[in-house]
Amino acid sequence: MSVRRRGVRRLLASVVSVGVLVGGSQSAQASVLGALGGLLGSTVGVITTALDTTAGLLTGADWGYSASTASMQQVQQAVGAPTLYAQGYTGRSIGVALLDTGVVPVQGLTAGNVINGPDLSLDGQGPGASYLDGFGHGTHMAGIIAGDDAVRGGFTGMAPGATLVSVRVGADDGAVDVSQVIAGIDWVVAHRHDPGVNIRVINLSYGTNSTQAYTSDPLARAVENAWRAGIVVVAAGGNSGTNQPTLDDPALDPYVIAVGSADTTSGTLLPSVPSFSSRGSATRHVDLVAPGQSVVSLRDPGSVVDTEYPAARVGTRFFKGSGTSQAAAVVSGAVALLLQARPSLTPDQVKRLLMNTAQAMPLAGSAAAGAGLLNVAAASTAPVIGGNQTWAPSSGLGSLEAARGTDHVVTNGVPLTGEQDVLGGAWVPAVWAPASAAGTAWSGGVWNTNVWSGGCWCGLSWTPLTWAATRWTGSDWAGDSWSSHTWSAELWSSHTWSGAGWSSHTWSSHTWSSHSWS
Repeated sequence: MSVRRRGVRRLLASVVSVGVLVGGSQSAQASVLGALGGLLGSTVGVITTALDTTAGLLTGADWGYSASTASMQQVQQAVGAPTLYAQGYTGRSIGVALLDTGVVPVQGLTAGNVINGPDLSLDGQGPGASYLDGFGHGTHMAGIIAGDDAVRGGFTGMAPGATLVSVRVGADDGAVDVSQVIAGIDWVVAHRHDPGVNIRVINLSYGTNSTQAYTSDPLARAVENAWRAGIVVVAAGGNSGTNQPTLDDPALDPYVIAVGSADTTSGTLLPSVPSFSSRGSATRHVDLVAPGQSVVSLRDPGSVVDTEYPAARVGTRFFKGSGTSQAAAVVSGAVALLLQARPSLTPDQVKRLLMNTAQAMPLAGSAAAGAGLLNVAAASTAPVIGGNQTWAPSSGLGSLEAARGTDHVVTNGVPLTGEQDVLGGAWVPAVWAPASAAGTAWSGGVWNTNVWSGGCWCGLSWTPLTWAATRWTGSDWAGDSWSSHTWSAELWSSHTWSGAGWSSHTWSSHTWSSHSWS
């Protein structure tokens, strides 16, 4: 049986190497706007708000190759991380859960800094297929958050001492359903205090175009439950620029930290906001921005993005990407640093500190930049000003189908739709919502009445600690038996990892629509 899958269009919110072509370079535009700011004084805020609404017309964009690069050292400098490094903070003892396409054992992720949680992806069901990354996005995010060569002068991510907990939800072509993401979040909440884990941060570098209010959306409910359980949730705002009037789900939930992208590649003191970074709405826009233009991180040799966008390779080990995905990963690593320095902080206090201390970007407008550019050095010493967030909570009683928006996985021409999860389990929000809030949605390896994974840290993979895998049984949403699925050219079992890449691999042609790597 052949299988065809179409992934969530916004999952892994990355546009790689976006370059501005219209109206001159961004650095030149920034210089002009800076001069205008000096002349206009107090009126600049009004004018920049108007400019922000027409940013696509003002700058234009090439959704392709950009010659600019931002090394991790440049990124770290831009957000003040070296101040914390000098004090001995590296994110040590802080767990960051990365719900993404998985991670592969490339240099920088093999120093014992990665452990594997459950593999909830479609590809993870093939023999020898679990705990890897065929798409390349997860590995890139992992490098930004917690990469560590473990040698002096080697590559390091934002928090090289943190423990990165990889919860794989995306397949090798990026395919994923919102039910898999919700299951992954619930697993993190249930196991956040497991020995040696201490998960204090969740990174979600993707989202959907949900068609319902966050106050009923189940994905919003899941991230709020994690937030109230003491986990800082960092979500990519999206890469729709001004083309979509809302942020992606779950960044649209006002409790989480919604992150936009900043371009810091010019080397000036005046960063800008790329036109692809989502502006949201007047009532809900990004909370702050972080470097997300042409960020250089670890390459996943032979992955989908590596194969289809060779121009994005930087040497033999690295790969550059642009998007709010990368920006969110920068913030997640910064939060790990902050929590090591100030471990008693609550999620609300972390968000308040980051927003209160962000570098203001008045020329960008609040819809584009939120409170401004991340400054973790300032956040590490600033007093907490302001109380807890009091937004209306999400009930989670809305529709799972509405949470998908227009994004669906497909098998044998049958899309996953309606109120059912990827295993065909009936979605009953009145049962799931209170269990998720209580942290009991998982029981061993069972979630939403079906067995999704093993039930212990007793699995085997390339990482030193791995959650046990299992084979899915029963039928999928199309009524086909999971045991008879053949993943066609996407099957991992015949492929072996080598220093050069995946040998004899034929890649699917699926990519995330409207986002490109180069």
